[in-house]
Amino acid sequence: MNWLDSWIAAWMLPLALWLLASGLDDLLVDLVWLAYVLRGGARSAPPDQRELTAAPRRRIAIWVPLWREHRVIGRMLERNLAACTYEPFEVFLGCYPNDEPTLEAAKEAAARHPNVHVALCPHDGPTSKADCLNWIYRGMLAYERERGVRFEIVVTHDAEDWIHPLELDWINYYAARYDMIQIPVFPLPTPLRHLTHGIYCDEFAEYQMKDVPVRLRMGAALPGNGVGTGYTRRAIELLAACENGSVFDAAALTEDYASGLRLFRLGCRQWFVGPHFLAHAPVATREFFPQSFRSAARQRKRWVTGIALQGWRRFGWRGRLPEIYFLWRDRKGLIGNPLSVLVNFVFLYGLLTWLIARASGTQWGLGQAVGQLWPLTATLLFQIWRMAVRCVLVARVYGWKFALGAPLRILWANLINAAATLGAVTDYAHARLRKRPLRWAKTEHRYPRRAVTVETRPRLGELLVRSGRLRPEEVEEALARKPADLRLGEYLVKLRRVDEKTVYAALSRQQDLPLVDLHADNVHRTIARSLPAAVIRRWKVLPFRVASGNLYVASPEIPSDDMERDLRRYTRLEIRFHLIPPADYDRLERAVLGSARQVVPTDRSPGRPDVRYR
Repeated sequence: MNWLDSWIAAWMLPLALWLLASGLDDLLVDLVWLAYVLRGGARSAPPDQRELTAAPRRRIAIWVPLWREHRVIGRMLERNLAACTYEPFEVFLGCYPNDEPTLEAAKEAAARHPNVHVALCPHDGPTSKADCLNWIYRGMLAYERERGVRFEIVVTHDAEDWIHPLELDWINYYAARYDMIQIPVFPLPTPLRHLTHGIYCDEFAEYQMKDVPVRLRMGAALPGNGVGTGYTRRAIELLAACENGSVFDAAALTEDYASGLRLFRLGCRQWFVGPHFLAHAPVATREFFPQSFRSAARQRKRWVTGIALQGWRRFGWRGRLPEIYFLWRDRKGLIGNPLSVLVNFVFLYGLLTWLIARASGTQWGLGQAVGQLWPLTATLLFQIWRMAVRCVLVARVYGWKFALGAPLRILWANLINAAATLGAVTDYAHARLRKRPLRWAKTEHRYPRRAVTVETRPRLGELLVRSGRLRPEEVEEALARKPADLRLGEYLVKLRRVDEKTVYAALSRQQDLPLVDLHADNVHRTIARSLPAAVIRRWKVLPFRVASGNLYVASPEIPSDDMERDLRRYTRLEIRFHLIPPADYDRLERAVLGSARQVVPTDRSPGRPDVRYR
């Protein structure tokens, strides 16, 4: 063997022993999960509509901490306020005075939506997400004193979140029995070429579908995800009582993880809702995660610092055996992440030299060392089992085509995790030695377009049935009898089974587009004429507002890719689409533009998609 072979052979045994110990650890969790699934635990039924309706409606506050989120917060609020039909709920946005673009966007949203409020931090940012949330809490208390109301549930979210329409209903339902309720989180699907984002899809699918249920099953704490996390008022006040009036530890970089462990030690009951799938889509918070090596390593560095390093310092190794076991699992990446890169190198080098030896017909020197290490065979079997489990879980959420890429993505994940871990240890050590606080290392966010989740949309008829406007047999009869040139909604309006506003309220929920109620007095003619008249007539769109770098347009048509591309030729502003019923649009166009001429696209034109119940 040459010197490199000798060096690798010397590392073989310690690496094999570490992988064997880690593999046995993972196998235990897999076996508990498998037993849980076989006994039917994973198939427990979620609450049905009758149970959700019968649950007392508690007042909910949604907390959204912001730092440089002016590009996404407006669209996030418009989409989620339209999607969430639960009442009553209000949104509190935490802003910093030195983040003027975000503060302006938040104030603009609060002026337009009566249930959106701004909670201003008294100092410049960024500090930490926990600190921002604490000032949102103080802002909520001030609002309660001013209005004479009391919020019974708090739900935390980020500015990039795509909230499921049933989330608040489910959290309200489970809040009768639990103090902390966590909705699953799954990254939105992206193409296979987005390797970094695919890592998040793999890891969240496995963690949310297997590890979290096993934690609860074995009697350990439920760590919060930071988004889609519901707390009862009792839990919030218990946390605040332990932190001198602050809900979260302002120095914590992962306050969501810490709050879950703190509530567990305070004896609060915790519940993980899911995972459940409705219409083949998970009931979960969806969002985009970082898609570059640098941004992913930066985000994961914060996670490693908060969970493994700060968590170790604050929570130690105390508790019952299941709690200590999962503390170990949360922190073993401090060793495993850097070693994973070495494992990858040894594996790839061994594979390459073996192929060269086979091709040349020479003896493979490293093979003699490998043949003498039985742990290598065991670890190889563990890795095959682990990959099979991960692929099954990823396929459940993202399909088999995407899941088959998981073995390749794990090599890239190992490199990112190793860089994040080394960076976390270095930064944490410097901060401790210099006695300086760790700062909020934010990542850039982007909000998903509607097309990303098209596969999750219910049919129009389904929404009308769910809302109690129609019976299923009425929808089926309408589908069977309607003319081919009419859409379902148009045909139902023609039959006077429902009115236009009812159809468009359902379309608003289906398409995740706000439904706007406009009057001519509220639309400035200069803004209305900001697009060419021919474009307005072709697509049936009417600009009605300009604010915070956005152009708001109303249309009775669902925006298509062709429509959006065409409109972007005439403005540099971000286009924000709103739905408006056709009769209201016609009246508005005549009043504002002074023209009754209507150019209606044909049924198959790009601006008129066929939305029907099947």
